[in-house]
Amino acid sequence: MKTPNFRQTLLESLRVMSFIIPVYMIWIGLGLVANTESPIVVVLSGSMEPAFYRGDLLFLTNPLGARYQTGDIVVYKIMGEKFPIVHRILETHDVSLPQLRSGKPINYPSSNDQLLLTKGDNNPADDIELYRGLEWLERKHVVGKVRGFLPYVGYVTIAMNDFPRLKYALFGVLGLMTLLQRE
Repeated sequence: MKTPNFRQTLLESLRVMSFIIPVYMIWIGLGLVANTESPIVVVLSGSMEPAFYRGDLLFLTNPLGARYQTGDIVVYKIMGEKFPIVHRILETHDVSLPQLRSGKPINYPSSNDQLLLTKGDNNPADDIELYRGLEWLERKHVVGKVRGFLPYVGYVTIAMNDFPRLKYALFGVLGLMTLLQRE
C-alpha cells in the first residue's frame, strides 16, 4: 500500500474544506435571513413535551420589530448559561420610557421593549428561577421564535454531546476515510 504524500494529503484536506465552508456559509446566510445567531436548535430536554420532544430540530426566526404573543414558543438564552432554553410565553408586557420613570428604580430597558414570562409545557412552574435574578426576559434574551421542526433529527447532536468519544471516533473515521480514499 502506498502511503499518501504531502500533496495528496493537502488535496484531500482541501476537498474536506470544500464541503465544510459551503455548509458554514449556508448557516451564516440562514442566520442573516432569520435575524438570529442560531437559526436551528436541538431540543435537549423534555420540558416542552408533548409539543416538542428531546431530539427535535427546531427552525427559528427573529423578525425585527415583531411583537411576541402569549402562546408563542421561543428559544432564549440568559448570559452565563451554556445552552438556550425552549419554552412557551405565558405573559407579555410592553414597556415604554414613561412607564419606567414611575418613581421607583426598575432595572429594565430604557426604550420601547417587550418583557416576557415563559414556562415549559411539561414544567409545574414558570421560568423566573431560570432568569438568573431577572424578573422578566427582555427581547435581547430571545434567540428566536419557533417556526417549524423536524422530529428526532437532532438525536445525532445529543449523542455526540452525551458521548464525546463517539464524536471523536466519528471525526477520526471520516478523516481516515478521506486520507485513504483513492480516486
